Amino acid sequence: QVQFVESGGGLVQPGGSLTLSCSAPGFILDYYAVTWVRQAPGKEREGVSCISSFEGMIYYADSVKGRFTVSRSNAENTVYLQMSDLEPEDTAVYYCATDTLSNCRGVSSPRYDYWGQGTQVTVSS
Repeated sequence: QVQFVESGGGLVQPGGSLTLSCSAPGFILDYYAVTWVRQAPGKEREGVSCISSFEGMIYYADSVKGRFTVSRSNAENTVYLQMSDLEPEDTAVYYCATDTLSNCRGVSSPRYDYWGQGTQVTVSS
């Protein structure tokens, strides 16, 4: 059973920064596009960013462009989401996921094959 593991969430003040990590023990992330998805209470799930298998394609939701940066380290089998200038509206559980395709289908996919448990990000003063 493939299990993604997210980490790096926490409580941060508006304007602050966090870096989330996504790993997948026993699963080679290199070959697949990875999407960061978030869900806030009472809101629909939202694709935040997608990075293709060899960084040829990167997508961001309009709401995070210029503030979030996605990257991956194939040597570490890890995908990162650097978040800066955080806003209260960024408060959500953040998940990493893959539809096991090598390229992104945009900022989100209609289905995902593997997910993690998520990491909570709370932006509040």
